[in-house]
Amino acid sequence: MVRDGYFYALALIAAAVLVGWFTQPAWAAVPLLLAVFFLWFFRDPERDIPNAAGVFVSPGDGKVTDVSVITTAAGNQTRISIFLNVFDVHVNRSPIAGVVREVRYQRGKYLNAMNPASAEMNEQNIVRVEGEGQVVTFKQIAGLLARRIVFNPKVGDRLERGQRVGLIKFGSRVDVQFDAAAAVQVKVGDRVKGGASVLALLQPKAQLTGAGRYSTTEGTR
Repeated sequence: MVRDGYFYALALIAAAVLVGWFTQPAWAAVPLLLAVFFLWFFRDPERDIPNAAGVFVSPGDGKVTDVSVITTAAGNQTRISIFLNVFDVHVNRSPIAGVVREVRYQRGKYLNAMNPASAEMNEQNIVRVEGEGQVVTFKQIAGLLARRIVFNPKVGDRLERGQRVGLIKFGSRVDVQFDAAAAVQVKVGDRVKGGASVLALLQPKAQLTGAGRYSTTEGTR
């Protein structure tokens, strides 16, 4: 459980007591239900993190809405966009093990996160992690409802693959950009889980899976 959930829930429980005391007890059900919702929304389940070399994992839970090759200053890169609706787990995780080289906050709009323009125009936090011989950039992008992006590590911090790094409150989107030579393991429409689902492989799949196979939607063998 993310501690924010406790803060919201306690405030709403206090409001329920006051509402029930000064009005009718039945009216206390509304803030109590909201308190339950916030406790559920800020859940933070444990995940089974893949440990094979050369694996990029999803930084968040949600639905893959775009897989495309884009041109950047670093050359051609693959970009995978993942939409998090209000019912998804909103804790974000590092896609790879490495060192945080850049953290850049960008003010912007609050377009619907399903809108392709949100990748550039919305409020967002841009993080660049270098490790495992690769540089991966991922963005925490605010959506129509999101109003706060949280990222805890600082430049120079060492991250493990799948490590919790922050969250985006309410509806949002995460984008991941990496070398276009990596073998993408997901497609538009797939559901992925933060820290568990494999987005891409840097080496041929046969070298990484051994006797088993990674699931593109669950990240398990």
